[in-house]
Amino acid sequence: MKIHEYQAKDLMSKFGIPVPQGRTVDKPENAAKAAAEIGKRVAVKAQIHAGGRGKGGGIKLADSAEETKSKSDEIIGMTLVTHQTGPQGKLVQKVLVEEALEIEKELYVGMVIDRETSSIVLIASEEGGVEIEVVAAESPEKILKEFIDPRVGMQSFQARKVAFRLNLPKELIREGTKLLFNLYRLFVECDASLAEINPLVITKDGRLLAADAKVNFDDNALYRHEDIAALRDLNEEEPTEIEASKNHLSYVKLDGNVGCMVNGAGLAMATMDIIQLHGSMPANFLDVGGAASSERVEQAFRILLSDKNVKAVLINIFGGIVRCDRVATGVVEAAKRLDIKVPIVVRLAGTNCELAGEILNKSGLTFMVADDLGDAAKKAVEVAQG
Repeated sequence: MKIHEYQAKDLMSKFGIPVPQGRTVDKPENAAKAAAEIGKRVAVKAQIHAGGRGKGGGIKLADSAEETKSKSDEIIGMTLVTHQTGPQGKLVQKVLVEEALEIEKELYVGMVIDRETSSIVLIASEEGGVEIEVVAAESPEKILKEFIDPRVGMQSFQARKVAFRLNLPKELIREGTKLLFNLYRLFVECDASLAEINPLVITKDGRLLAADAKVNFDDNALYRHEDIAALRDLNEEEPTEIEASKNHLSYVKLDGNVGCMVNGAGLAMATMDIIQLHGSMPANFLDVGGAASSERVEQAFRILLSDKNVKAVLINIFGGIVRCDRVATGVVEAAKRLDIKVPIVVRLAGTNCELAGEILNKSGLTFMVADDLGDAAKKAVEVAQG
């Protein structure tokens, strides 16, 4: 789950990470009041779940309350397009009015899970304020990594080592070390999957502040954090993905034309790859899970077909926990109820796959049954491309 910048900063502040003074508003007149309360030059920052806001015109500076109102009026209600939103952009409904900082230096710090080492990795760089992926690709020597064993937690020497390697001024080493400890504490206690400060700035008056903040959370742990789950903004999410989550389906909308219905995340990823190998693009990632009942299959079809870009559906089921005949029955019942117009390619393998084939063939419906995954992807791509 993602949250907004202002929410991430509120959370960081609770964990002792210093952030700029700011207020979040949804009306221009309230932005003017916020600027007056702050009492200095401010930055008006669009609040959407995407980066690159400044380049897209979503961050503006203002010197007065009246100018803050004007800048907020320009941003609130705009459709902000950045490299992370895609060409459709995102509607801005709130802005963060925040004290403008006189910056001496920009840094980067972040934490993620490293699955290869089963550890938490602290990533830091003196190259803050830009996309860390670009720094890693073009100047990998500027990326610092400190691996933290979650069984023992972050050690003092690790935080101090990173603080020194970031070349913090001597008077900020203690504060920087404490900030890193607090970021680790936030990451672990909130079950985060990402905690990032970019940039972490040193101001000209000697303050160390999180000028921007991003925190993502492990969805599977949200039941332990009702306060964090309450921060979810459904306006920022794809409606079909919201509907899928209500039906316990793992669904991510993509830009292709072949709809995929698969059981198992690994098999779903392989299915998407082989569709591309045969010359087309998947329209989605969709994992129906092990309990592929007829009701769940029907809901999956509804979500798939709500995407007007879908020109064909590829059903790829491996019957391990779930029986293929059960899936085939669900597919037939759903197809009859929904009056599906697009071609459906089916590949079923594993438990009771022969019986599943008989159910499909005797259904009176037109399915394209494939022998293997390669054959299924090839047929799906061919019919999707007309």
